[in-house]
Amino acid sequence: MSKNIPLISINIQKNDFDHGLEYTQLKEHSDQHGAIVTFTGLVRDMNLGEQVTGLFLEHYPGMTEKVLQKLAAEAAQKWSLGAITIIHRIGQLDVNQQIVFVGVTATHRGEAFDACQFLMDFLKTQAPFWKKEQRGSSAHWLDKRLSDEFAAKKWKER
Repeated sequence: MSKNIPLISINIQKNDFDHGLEYTQLKEHSDQHGAIVTFTGLVRDMNLGEQVTGLFLEHYPGMTEKVLQKLAAEAAQKWSLGAITIIHRIGQLDVNQQIVFVGVTATHRGEAFDACQFLMDFLKTQAPFWKKEQRGSSAHWLDKRLSDEFAAKKWKER
């Protein structure tokens, strides 16, 4: 259990982010922590065996931030974290562009890896984002993946 309250930064934005800058900001808040783990998600060029040409993301303003804040607070209760950063982009994105950044600092690497994966698993299943994928001349709203649901369920069983 965390005794310290971590620094939590949640941003939903259209603009790209600088992974190096985000890492540096996490490092500045890691004096008592020996681990920093980050995850950056990109727009894939293939899905369901079809070529993807882009992705459009929408969210529920206000509600999305509230859900992400709740997830970050839950992670802080489970692990000894110093800082948590979650950035999720919205709007039109092209293949290979950055979509999401999750970064955490923790006392030890195991906690950092677990916290980062926990945040991503629940972000994918609980945060109110909607994705419309462009494949050639057609677009399709994406459903949650069963594999994401299974990943989140594992945390509930721990």
